Amino acid sequence: MQPQTTQSWTKTQLALLLVVLFLAVDDINPIKLVLTVFPEILPWHIASVSLILIVYIFVSDIKELVYFGLKVFFKSILSIFFRQVEIVGRENIPRYGPVIFSVNHANQFMDAVMVVCGCENKVSYLMAEASWRRPIIGHIAWALDVVPVKRAQDDARQGTGKIQLADAPDMGTSMLELHGQDTCFTRELSPGDKIRPPETAHTLKVVKVLTDTSVLVEENSELSATLLKKPVAFDILKYTPLNVVFARVLERLAAGGAVGIFPEGGSHDRTDLLPLKVGVALIAYSAYVEHGMTVPIVPVGLNYFRAHRWRGRAIVEYGKPLYIDPNNIEAYKAGGQKRKKVCNDLLQDIEASMRSVIVSTSDYETMQLILTARRLYVKTSSTRLDPSEKQDLTRRFAEGYRRLLEVPEPPKEWTDLQDRLKAYYFELRDLGIKDYQVPALMEEHLDETVETLHVDGDRVLSTMQLFYHIVHLLIVLALAAVPILFLNLPVGILASWWAERRRKKALAASKVKIKGYDVMLTEKVLFCLVMVPSLWILYIILLYTSTNLTSPEIALCILSMPVFAYVGIIVTDAGFVDWQHLRAYYMRLFPSARKRLAVLPFARRKLQADLRSFIKSIGPAMGEIYYEKNLDWKAIQEKSRKEISVDKKAL
Repeated sequence: MQPQTTQSWTKTQLALLLVVLFLAVDDINPIKLVLTVFPEILPWHIASVSLILIVYIFVSDIKELVYFGLKVFFKSILSIFFRQVEIVGRENIPRYGPVIFSVNHANQFMDAVMVVCGCENKVSYLMAEASWRRPIIGHIAWALDVVPVKRAQDDARQGTGKIQLADAPDMGTSMLELHGQDTCFTRELSPGDKIRPPETAHTLKVVKVLTDTSVLVEENSELSATLLKKPVAFDILKYTPLNVVFARVLERLAAGGAVGIFPEGGSHDRTDLLPLKVGVALIAYSAYVEHGMTVPIVPVGLNYFRAHRWRGRAIVEYGKPLYIDPNNIEAYKAGGQKRKKVCNDLLQDIEASMRSVIVSTSDYETMQLILTARRLYVKTSSTRLDPSEKQDLTRRFAEGYRRLLEVPEPPKEWTDLQDRLKAYYFELRDLGIKDYQVPALMEEHLDETVETLHVDGDRVLSTMQLFYHIVHLLIVLALAAVPILFLNLPVGILASWWAERRRKKALAASKVKIKGYDVMLTEKVLFCLVMVPSLWILYIILLYTSTNLTSPEIALCILSMPVFAYVGIIVTDAGFVDWQHLRAYYMRLFPSARKRLAVLPFARRKLQADLRSFIKSIGPAMGEIYYEKNLDWKAIQEKSRKEISVDKKAL
């Protein structure tokens, strides 16, 4: 926690405690003292004035208060659904002035919540103007300071007639000719407008209108095959100048605000970035052209671990800000291909910066391999790395792995080591234990020097402290039994069922999702936001109709529900940790499992030694990722991108 935040929290605590003290002791209660000295003043007089002032203050500063209240609410949501959320690089966020947060999109709605709760800036996100103008949704968006963006597709209208490609596209040109049937191109189209066939989000940009039935458009390979088959209907998306599209965004930045953007577009569950959309680059350049501002673009990496499950973990990393190059402004103003080039160059810089704050791999299996290698590389299980050190070391392994894959014939030592790492990971998973538990097996006399078939069961139980874990688990279950059974379990089961349904639906409708895990946590949160209050209301009705409790007693029960529900979650989480330990101990009671467990410490020591030896032998060839203590990951990602680009051109 930053010093300013700590001081603010200390002052808040002292203020609250002083209020409680004044209310608890009548002799120093200021309200009662005033009523005693001035008997003509009645309690409702003071209450009425206070209520009027509260309403006035709330209405006059409603946006700030609503944002603050929602931020507190979102933080409580994160504490419920995540076991740990760690922040890295908060010092990279500019303290004053406008800023653009460029965020990877890996967990739908929760991504926005992570950024809002992870920094002191008041972050505004973008929303389609059509949605912003809708009742209720628009009012909530206004209270949250959401910025409306005018999109051409929101005002799309159907064109007259049908269109079809004149001839098969010539791959040597960047333009295509469309022929129309009963069309009115000269009246309905202008250069810069876009044509969109039905059932697709892809468009064709109009270059020149030739006649009512002929028009030149920029080539789009993803649409050519569709248009070649037969004449199709089409929608017209009128050209909207950038200063109109991003007018509200630029106003917010000019006022010194912070804007959050997900340049990948849609959410996904891949282990790498999707291609970035050009909007963030256009906003950055437009801010300079319209208002003379060089707005810092801060890359934000959201790194989730088992986020689709309850009580996952996340690391939010803020990278060093990057800026547009003022020397490119003239090229941007020139428009056409020059503007496209400078925007693409900036987009590549942004992509490199975003990769510098995440750990990107080709697939989930590779990610697990890298994490296993990182854990083994650390000398002892007691070594604690802070979040920034973990991220840095994981990125070093990911970059080294990528470079090894580029070698035409990887050394056999590496391929064998890779197979052993995978085997070790799967063995741990099958046995139900974690890597940090393996060294402890030596202390339990289960190392490779012991004849495991003759290990006395009582000795095993005593040395493993199984009794402690069982008692601790029973105490935890006893404490959490009531809130689990009546407050958390019904909603948790239904939320998991609902999230799984939504995951399958989202996966079927997406072309970029792998398993659809990115939608699950958001669906669980939204489901719980509806069902938890509904369940509480049901219990309140039952208390009023089926018990003889007094109103104060029922009120106390109502106020206790959120507290008990939260305590139940935390205690249950502790119980799950114990259960994981117990599963490992339970496996050790079986001779076949003890054989496998007995060799694990030796296998781990050997694998760790071979891994460190291999890294030491190839380290010098890896250059800066091996020698340098502090790395510029943006520069490394940019260098890798250029090398890949050169290789593609060579092919």
